[in-house]
Amino acid sequence: MNTQKRYPPELKERAVRMVFDHAPEYASQWAAMRSISEKFGMTAETLRTWVRQAERDAGLREGLTTEERERLRQLERENRELRRANEILKSAAAFFGAELDRQQKR
Repeated sequence: MNTQKRYPPELKERAVRMVFDHAPEYASQWAAMRSISEKFGMTAETLRTWVRQAERDAGLREGLTTEERERLRQLERENRELRRANEILKSAAAFFGAELDRQQKR
């Protein structure tokens, strides 16, 4: 299930902020994530994913930011639509080209 639909954005932001704020109190960041995720009723892996994305958004970790991911999705969607339109146009050109050939041969 998509976590954006399951957990409200406010809860996500609060849980991530708590990990950043309270990580020094724990032996590791993972220990902080496990403890905080239990308090919020989510899996530690879900929270880890959110924290890693927040780190990328803040420039603390390599990878695509949320905005870059969304832009990439939009471009891929547009690319699929353009490829589909090209295939339709190629089919139409072939059909009408064949139709013109048949008319000229009569």
